[in-house]
Formats: sequence, C-alpha cells, structure tokens
Amino acid sequence: MLAGMRDTVPLMFGVLPFGLAYGIFGQTVGLTPGEIISMSLLVFAGAAQFISLTMFAEGAGLLMISFTALLINLRHLLMGASLAPYMTGMSLTQKALLTFGMADETYAVTISRAQAAGYHPSYQLGSNLAGYITWFTSTVLGVYLGGKIHDPLSWGLDFAMPATFLALLIPRLQDKVSLAVCLTAAGVSVWAAVAIPGKWYIIIACLVAVLVGGLFERGESGEN
Repeated sequence: MLAGMRDTVPLMFGVLPFGLAYGIFGQTVGLTPGEIISMSLLVFAGAAQFISLTMFAEGAGLLMISFTALLINLRHLLMGASLAPYMTGMSLTQKALLTFGMADETYAVTISRAQAAGYHPSYQLGSNLAGYITWFTSTVLGVYLGGKIHDPLSWGLDFAMPATFLALLIPRLQDKVSLAVCLTAAGVSVWAAVAIPGKWYIIIACLVAVLVGGLFERGESGEN
C-alpha cells in the first residue's frame, strides 16, 4: 500500500490546484461548504464535479446532471476493462472499493506497475488513497480560502495536470504500435473536440485508438 501511495504522490501536485478551484467555485454557485465537501467524498470525480457546479448554477435537474456526469466518466469503462484481467478472483466488495477510488492518475500508476512488475490490490488501494486524500484535502482548503483566492488556475498551474500525464506517457512510446495509438488518439481527440459538442471526444478518441492498436497488433501477429 505504501508503495502505491509513494508512486502516486508526485502526480498529486497537478491535482491540487483543481481541488482548490473546485472548493472555491462551489461557493460561488451557492453550495454550502458541507455540500461541496460531501460531493468530493461521495462522487470523487473532478471533471464531473466541475460540470455539475455549472449545471447547478444554470438550474439543471438532477437527472440531466447525472446523465452528463455519466457521459464524462465513460472513459472509466475502458480503464476498468484493462484492469479487469488482473482482478479475477477478487470479491465484488473488493472490486467495488478499488473501482470507486480509481481516477485517471491512479489508474495510470496502477496499470504501469501491473504491466511492469505484476498487479497487487494493496498497491492500487494505496494509489487510490493518495488520490482520494489529495482531492478531499484540496477541496477543504478551497472552501476555507473562499474569496481569498478567486482563480488559482490563473497562476498557470492548470498545465501541471497534462504535464504529469505526458511524463507517464512518453516513456511508454517504445514501439510503432504504441506510437501509432498515441498519435491516433491525439489527432482524433483534437478533431472531435472541435467538431462535436460536449465531452464525446474522450470516448471517441479512446475507441478509435483501441481499434488502431488492435489492428496493428493483429498485423504483427499475422507476420509472425
């Protein structure tokens, strides 16, 4: 567990400003400190929480907010599917606990460790805890700071999160398949973000990249 936490903590510096911004923004749309903090504890989905705040402010209903959050988080189906083979034999309770705590950063750390040195549930739990504690703590700090910091992302700290993912991605581009998948995902996501409203570009890019990766791997298997 400690190893999972240790490997994840450096990535959390990219999450911290977003948690601060969420805690601050939540108060501007009329949520109480208790509601803001409870959402981070129970929902634990940064992008979905930000979208929910905007929709709250616009008077959207709970059903529409829930559906939008589902669309934004559909990428978790793909992340979960890639971890599923490692989790066979575990109880439903264990799977539910580990799935709830899985975020983009903790997934990246966990799958990298699983592919390099094998999977262990305690490692994923430690990684998840590092992410969960960071998000909760930064939310509380954002609520506390309130009007003292109006826009922490204006400091340029919003680049920290994509930078952490690039640091995880680039060392893994070691063959033509991974490079093709990366370039495909990048190109398709940019095109879809411009051409299609909402967050569909995330799912579309993932699905197309998976298809390209499968085709490349099938071609290599056929040559062998």
